[in-house]
Amino acid sequence: MKLKGAQIIAKCIEEQGIDTIYGYPGGSVLDIFDALYEEKDRLTQILTCHEQGASHAADGYARASGKTGVVIATSGPGATNLVTGIATAYMDSVPLVAITGNVGRSMLGRDSFQEVDITGITIPVTKHNFMVKDPAELADTLRKAFFIAGTGRPGPVLVDVPKDVQQAIVEYEPAVPEKSKAYFCDSKYVAKAIELIDAAERPVLYVGGGCIASGAEDALVKFSEKINAPVASSMMGLGCFPASHPNYLGLIGMHGMSNVAETMQKADLIIAVGCRFDDRVAGDRKSFCPQARKIHIDIDLAELGKNVSPDVGVLADARLALENMLPRVKEKKSPWIEECRDRKAHDFLLGSDGRLCPLRIIKAAQRLGDPDKVVATDVGQHQMWVAQAYDFDKPRKFISSCGLGTMGYGMGAAIGACMGSGRQTVLFTGDGSFHMNFNELVTASKLGLNITVFIMNNHTLGMVRQWQTLFYHRHYSSTDINYPTDFVKLAEALGAKGFRLERNEDIDKTIGEAFATEGVKVIDCVIDKDEFVLPMIPPGKNFDAILTTKPVTD
Repeated sequence: MKLKGAQIIAKCIEEQGIDTIYGYPGGSVLDIFDALYEEKDRLTQILTCHEQGASHAADGYARASGKTGVVIATSGPGATNLVTGIATAYMDSVPLVAITGNVGRSMLGRDSFQEVDITGITIPVTKHNFMVKDPAELADTLRKAFFIAGTGRPGPVLVDVPKDVQQAIVEYEPAVPEKSKAYFCDSKYVAKAIELIDAAERPVLYVGGGCIASGAEDALVKFSEKINAPVASSMMGLGCFPASHPNYLGLIGMHGMSNVAETMQKADLIIAVGCRFDDRVAGDRKSFCPQARKIHIDIDLAELGKNVSPDVGVLADARLALENMLPRVKEKKSPWIEECRDRKAHDFLLGSDGRLCPLRIIKAAQRLGDPDKVVATDVGQHQMWVAQAYDFDKPRKFISSCGLGTMGYGMGAAIGACMGSGRQTVLFTGDGSFHMNFNELVTASKLGLNITVFIMNNHTLGMVRQWQTLFYHRHYSSTDINYPTDFVKLAEALGAKGFRLERNEDIDKTIGEAFATEGVKVIDCVIDKDEFVLPMIPPGKNFDAILTTKPVTD
């Protein structure tokens, strides 16, 4: 059949089984949005307040659902407003297809109105990008984009479509999406890894986001149980191994648990699965766990040896590697796992002595409401408190910008996660992060989504202040924001319901009331500006340098 290019874009999205699109219209994508209108019974369009919010919503949708997120924006500023969201997805390996319009082909390179070289701009933060200059290649290009986004190590792909390509009439043939194949090769490196595992007396599994992307959660549990290995998770990996499992130790890294730090120092083998030894985990990479041998399993060849040199690198899909190795490794029975469990049993998080404790809020939010709720965060102290204190038993329940650390991510991501999961969703944010994206509260309210926003309101940039306290002689430069915003009134002005929480005694009552209220709710949690996230390993240091107590202030 012959269709306009814009109609082909809509059809190709449908082919992929995608039912929700986020975006913002404009002159260079009017034809696409007209085609989407024709498909409105099959494709739900979500209009956000800003293109960046749309990109974060598509990202949150992808993380929560396991599908590829789709975002559409017009040329020029519409396209450039997507860049932070695309970079966020790139750093966290999230499958995302961004479709942008551009000026007609004859107008390219002439500084035309709202023209920008978006493919050039996004080269460093996409797996691949395309500009479609031949209308006959549009369908195949879009199919390639979806295949690339979801294959191997997932990531964002951008497709830039000039306006006259959208308007051109070309032949369209429906096609079944090409399915990606998980990679595994039974190589000598797999055999060497098994040899190291069998010889180890104190193994530790360090797991990351690749375990969630590959669906390795069942294989991880069986593998841990067979070799009696405790499990430590990066932020990206939270939920890939049940927090309720006795072998789970907790979060690893700069703000990881003390028992994890001690275990890593005593381990004789680190089995890293689907993670990248980033600086917030490895610290001083040259001296990372020098007492231990290291196995690194990852689907991305570029990650093997990039940060920490392993004794064995296995290039493979995490799930397939574990499933292949599971029947071949020896079953272990040793006192090591009991030692690690005992260490965890005596570990604890340092609570607050203020009127309102952030950790108590997080624990109550976990305990109340839908037990299968999804949790999104912005970036800062609140993000670390959630990663430390909230117990995730399933994958795709923790939605956060872990690699790029994007303040302003949370509200858009919560919208996408709520829609992608169909579950009650909570957003933990700070007053600094929330001020960057609260316009999307309007989007959530308009959609009537079941989202509860917890604002850790300390009138300061909490994590920045913590670093300035520890490392910058308490020079609080541009840190105490002290915005006069009344979040309760703001929530009501934007179509939500506002609550204020100031005392520990009111936590259960206020959160329970908020969860029982339909629609979008905002809870202004008034906490002290000198709350700390502890433990903390100073930047560039390793596990033996962990700080567990708050410094004495003047």
